[in-house]
Amino acid sequence: MNMQSPSAIPVNSALLIVDLQVDFIRGGTLAVPGGEQIIPVVERLVHLPFNFKLASKDWHPLQHVSFATTHQQEPGSYISLKNEVQQLWPVHCIQNTKGAEFAPGWDYKQIDHIFYKGMDPHIDSYSAFFDNQHTKSTGLGDFLEAHKIKHLFIAGLTTDYCVKYSALDAMKFGFQTYVISDACRGVNVHPGDTAKAYQVIQQTGVKIITSGELITLI
Repeated sequence: MNMQSPSAIPVNSALLIVDLQVDFIRGGTLAVPGGEQIIPVVERLVHLPFNFKLASKDWHPLQHVSFATTHQQEPGSYISLKNEVQQLWPVHCIQNTKGAEFAPGWDYKQIDHIFYKGMDPHIDSYSAFFDNQHTKSTGLGDFLEAHKIKHLFIAGLTTDYCVKYSALDAMKFGFQTYVISDACRGVNVHPGDTAKAYQVIQQTGVKIITSGELITLI
C-alpha cells in the first residue's frame, strides 16, 4: 500500500471516528473481525491536537430496512431497494441499546460532536455524511464547512463500507481526506473487499496513512 504522509497535522483539521460501537466489536451482533484491535490506536488519536474530534454512530430503529429479519431473510442476502441493491445484515446498533453505545476502552469523552446515521427505517446509511441515496444529510459536511475544516482524518469501522463511503463523500465536499489504516478494520464479506476499498478511495485522491506516521510528526 502506498502510504502518503502529511508533513504534520495541518491546521483546520478534524478527526472522524466512524461507528466504533459495541455491536461492531467482538461479542457484538455484527462483529467485525479484529474490530476491537483498533481501540488502542483510536485512544492515541483522540488525544492528538486536531481542531475537532468527531464521531458517527449507526443509530437504527427497529425493523430497519437493512436488517435481514425485516424481510424474513438470512444475513448476507440481497434485495432490490429503490433501484439499488441492498445488502442485508444482522440486527445491530438499535437506538438507545447497549449495542449502539461506543465500544469501551477509548476516551470517547474527547469527542466534540456525534453524528447519527441510519435513523430512517426505509433507507440504509453507510457514509457519515449522507444516507445511501444521498437524500438526507447527517449535518457532518455542513459542520466541517462552518468550522472551516480543510483536512479530515478518518478512522473506524468498517474500511470496506462506512469508512470507504465516508471518505468518498468527504472528497466530494473538497476536504483533503486521510484514512488511518491501522485504525480501521474491514468486515470483508467477500475476500479482498478491504483492499478493493483502499484502491477505490485512493483513486479519488484519499491519502492512506498509519497512526505511527501521524504521531511521529507531532
